[in-house]
Amino acid sequence: MSGLDMAAGMSPMVKAFLAGSMSGTCSTLLFQPLDVLKTRLQSSAIRSSMRCEANAVMTADGLQGLWRGVLPSLYRTVPGVGLYFSSMHWMRYNVFNGKPNAGQSLLIGAAARTFAGSVMIPFTVVKTRMESGAFQYRSVFTALSSILCAEGLRGLTRGLGPTLARDVPFSSLYLAFYDLLKKEVTSNTRLASISPEVAHMAAGLGAGLLASLVTQPADVVKTQMQLGKQRKISSALASIYREGGVGGFAVGLAPRMLRRSVMAALAWTVYEKITTSLKLK
Repeated sequence: MSGLDMAAGMSPMVKAFLAGSMSGTCSTLLFQPLDVLKTRLQSSAIRSSMRCEANAVMTADGLQGLWRGVLPSLYRTVPGVGLYFSSMHWMRYNVFNGKPNAGQSLLIGAAARTFAGSVMIPFTVVKTRMESGAFQYRSVFTALSSILCAEGLRGLTRGLGPTLARDVPFSSLYLAFYDLLKKEVTSNTRLASISPEVAHMAAGLGAGLLASLVTQPADVVKTQMQLGKQRKISSALASIYREGGVGGFAVGLAPRMLRRSVMAALAWTVYEKITTSLKLK
């Protein structure tokens, strides 16, 4: 049986999961360095720049240092994005008949991200700690065991609140912006007729930029809590404001905005391509 024959026999949910996982793998491998730089900037006591942090990482660990934490990123992203896309697909086509409006897209994005983010939070904690360079775990599963022994289950779910406060609005806003921009690009430009992939990428980039701006403060709080610097959201907020003022909540915005925008745009472009190939639509 050929690969296409096997794909034809899959359920739409399985196809959506596979499409999301494949798109997540590609984007994670490509853009992990931006996540490392973002985490380093947010965890540093001294204001720095992307260039300085990149030089510091490569001086200490070589080029491979920019991919620190890529394994927990993959452990989190591959099933996490698969769960996100498959649950989103189910809600789109089983609850809203495949044609959700902007408000319904917000609801779908929020519910799908809450589910995926809650399931994968232990890997998010490990990923953040390994990216920071402050924790020398030998492997992902050693890290999970060490955190569980030292901090209990609460340690493995540390920062869940701000993680969801970041990811749920991001996914809701991203999906709503993406659907709106894709319609605008399709109806008001020639990009879709020239290249559907370029049209999807353009819509994805715009949606990612807008959603990243709104959710940036929650990302800074999440990093502080998952690195163990603060245990409560309120104390993290106070600490960030005390040390950096309002500008403290924008630390790491440049690499995060670049990574999230391009990564999400690529993920959606790959997802749209794969779902078409698998005849999911």
